[in-house]
Amino acid sequence: MQPWFEDAKLGIFIHYGIYAVDGVSESWSFHNGVISYEDYMKQLDGFTASRFDADQWAELIERSGAKYAVLTTKHHDGVALFDTQYSDLSVVMRTPAQRDIVKEYAEAVKKRGIRLGMYYSLIDWSHPDYPSVYPGGVVPEDLNQVNRFSEPLDGIQDEERWQSFLEFNRNQLKEILTRYGVVDLLWFDGDWERSAEQWGLPEFKTYLQSFNPDLILNSRLAGHGDYKTPEQGLPITRPEGPWEFCTTINTSWGYQPKDHNYKSLKQIIRMFCDCISIGGNMLLNIGPREDGTIDPRQADILLGLGDWIRTHDEAVYGTVEGIMTRYWLGGSTLSKDRKTLYLFVYDDPKENVCLKGLCNPIRRITVLHSGKGLNYDIHGGVPWFNIPGTTWIYMTPEDCHEHVTVLK
Repeated sequence: MQPWFEDAKLGIFIHYGIYAVDGVSESWSFHNGVISYEDYMKQLDGFTASRFDADQWAELIERSGAKYAVLTTKHHDGVALFDTQYSDLSVVMRTPAQRDIVKEYAEAVKKRGIRLGMYYSLIDWSHPDYPSVYPGGVVPEDLNQVNRFSEPLDGIQDEERWQSFLEFNRNQLKEILTRYGVVDLLWFDGDWERSAEQWGLPEFKTYLQSFNPDLILNSRLAGHGDYKTPEQGLPITRPEGPWEFCTTINTSWGYQPKDHNYKSLKQIIRMFCDCISIGGNMLLNIGPREDGTIDPRQADILLGLGDWIRTHDEAVYGTVEGIMTRYWLGGSTLSKDRKTLYLFVYDDPKENVCLKGLCNPIRRITVLHSGKGLNYDIHGGVPWFNIPGTTWIYMTPEDCHEHVTVLK
């Protein structure tokens, strides 16, 4: 694992594609029968990217405090946001946009020093060779249960076509990894529809890293990824090793104008604090409109999160996971030299907050955003047996930040 990843703390996920034209769920809307495949693909005619400005995206990402970004170069629908030589199903060839979105995105984020991430769907429900073999090579007894976008309806596997599809994936990924400068991270999706052996692992991973030995791969690679990627549900216990929590601002990945179920800024900041408290990154998603603009509600969340991070940056960057909640009923981080503890206070206290199990002598306690010193008492404890007392930090609502307060 590259050191930059675990130090990043925040990344921005971008789900952009033709699905924003009608505001339907990306790929899944036709897979699950909410809309026909034909009607879904009609959105190609309405994708203009007429106001897409990659520099504005990059500025927003930078101001959010994120250190890396991940763009959907191709979702399960097979529509590439880049100018691929291996298919005409791209926004360059088949939409009024006629732009290599990935190229503009890569140039813009690199210019601001943001690490470059690319999402790529291993599965392709539009490719004629994709529905050619069954998961693990096992043909189901009831072919009526087969979905036409993922498996052969006649029950006859065709290994030659499957190998042709794998070659197609390798070719497109070579384009992504060689055309746009150094790609820092590949974010795969869809590995569940086939086995590791069918995906050609681990040789496939070796092939990808031949373009960049420092390339990081997420966990959706049939057990061969470099870090875990829990989705939507924040882990209760810390995943082993490096990890990242990906989540939406509302409930949708792509732009859906009818989805008004937004998380508040306070909730997003708290989720972020919870995430870094147990050693993870948060990959927070935005879904641009068809024209490339960002819904102001989503932009405001990113800007608000960035304001909070800049005010408390020393409690975020250059830290490691904090102490367990049995000692502190909230999130926390530690400086890498383990000499400074940062406590996240989510709610306004009545008169004090309680820290348990601390044996170290305390030099001082301050409110990070204001620098105000706070008084404290330690009750109980048996120092000569190394039994800590209970630390009561005297803090009132007037000491609190409007979102999440940090005690240093």
